[in-house]
Formats: sequence, C-alpha cells, structure tokens
Amino acid sequence: MVLFIWVKLMKEFMIISILVFILLIIGLILLLWARFISTSGLVIKNIKIKAPKGLDFQNLKIIHFTDLHYGSTVHLNRLKKIVAKMNAEMADIIVFTGDLVENKVVLSDREIEEVIKIFKGLKAKLGILAVPGNHDYDLPYFGQITKKLDWSILKNAHKTLYYKEKPLVFVGLDDLLNGKPNYKKAFNVDNQDQYTIVLAHEPDQVEDFRDYKFDLVLCGHSHLGQVRFPFIGALYTPIGSKKYYDAHYKIKNFDLYINGGIGTSSLKLRFLNKPSINVYTFEDK
Repeated sequence: MVLFIWVKLMKEFMIISILVFILLIIGLILLLWARFISTSGLVIKNIKIKAPKGLDFQNLKIIHFTDLHYGSTVHLNRLKKIVAKMNAEMADIIVFTGDLVENKVVLSDREIEEVIKIFKGLKAKLGILAVPGNHDYDLPYFGQITKKLDWSILKNAHKTLYYKEKPLVFVGLDDLLNGKPNYKKAFNVDNQDQYTIVLAHEPDQVEDFRDYKFDLVLCGHSHLGQVRFPFIGALYTPIGSKKYYDAHYKIKNFDLYINGGIGTSSLKLRFLNKPSINVYTFEDK
C-alpha cells in the first residue's frame, strides 16, 4: 500500500515537474520574442484621413514617427533602415512627436554626429516638423542633434505649410511633463479657420487645450502600451497617457491619433506591438 502511494505521488510529481518545465520554456520563448523579435523591424500603418471640404488636400501624405528612444533598441544601422523606409514613402510632410533619445543612454560625440548624418538624409517635400518629449529634457541630445538638421522645432509655436497653395497649420506644444506648455502662444494663429494639426508628445495633454480650434492631433508617448495582450490591450502606460493610450480616438470635432513608436523605454520589450510609423493619406470619402 505504501509503495502504491509512493509511486502515485512520484507520477504526480513528474507530471507537475514536466508542466512547470514546459511553462518555463514557453515563458522564456515569449521573453526572448518580446526582447529580440518584437522590438525589431518596422510596421507601416496606413491611415486614411477625410480631406476637409473646400481644401484640395487630396493625396496629401504625412508620415508620423515618434518615441525613437535612440540607444534603447535603436542604433545606427537600424536608424539607417528606418530613415530609408520613411524616404521610400515619399511623404509631403514628416512629423516627429518626441523622445528622440532614451534618457538613460550616454552618447559619444562621434555617435551624435553619425545620428545627425543619418537624419540629414531624411526627406519630405514640404518639410519636417518636431516637438520634444519628456526624455528629451534629461540630456542635451535633442537640441544638439536637431539644431544641425533642417527640421522646424515647434515648442509652443506654429508653422504654416502650403499644399497645392492651400494653407495647413501645424501647432507644436512643449512637453507636458518636463517642459512648459504655453497654449495661448502656440495657438496664436492669424486665421482660425485654417485646417490645423496639433503635434504633442503626451496624448492626455489634449484635455488642457481642447477648447482651442483644431482638426487633428498627433501624439506619441504611450507606445500603445509597449506590451499588449489579446482582449486586455495595454498592460501599462506611463503618466501622460492614462486616459488616451490606444491608436485612435474620435473626440467631438477632432481626431486623436497615437503612434506606437519605434524604440523602447524602461524595459527593452515589446509584445504584440511592433515598432511602427503612421502614414496618413488625405482622401475624399
């Protein structure tokens, strides 16, 4: 009887051990996948935007990239490939919505010059515009890099570009967490009836400026959660993206689009959420 019980317990122990081993192997595979596979490559998300009535914005193409976090999972060779992919889209306008460099990463002067050299190869027909993110305030790299680029840095400022001779206003906001947003200054646009796109890093900042007149908001920061699971969505999003963190929100008379970003922050992991850029194409519907 004792032998029978002992054999039974051993069988149960073996089964449990095998199950635990299988679960550990699955967990290790998922961890390696999230670290090395899901953080690589670049997904191009094509999004159609309804062209505003009375404005000939048909076929206007805007690339939106964000949260590069250079030095995390993005380095020189990968940056070259990312720039090449964006150039292949032949965009009219490119916008960047913050966190150029990971705040824990220290770059050498040589690497900074290499990053500048690569970004000088990024092309858009009408221009490239950018706003800083919260990581861009911890070290001076954002300013060191962008001052040598032909990018328009919009910190509480606006810029008008012309597509087929029609005005398109971009309002850029300073970072919500580490900067000093000045909405009155940023939205001081001469003609309030012009089609207006707001560039901001943190999407929750929408709550602070939603009373101003604009048509479209483009943000980053949330990484769409960076790690996502089916039926659950984002496991965690940082402060500044607690209310708005998914890809798209329709809010009264404007649309909010959040790009999932390219690099990683804190943990060098992504799951079911590949690095991506958004490509917005205006068309009549």
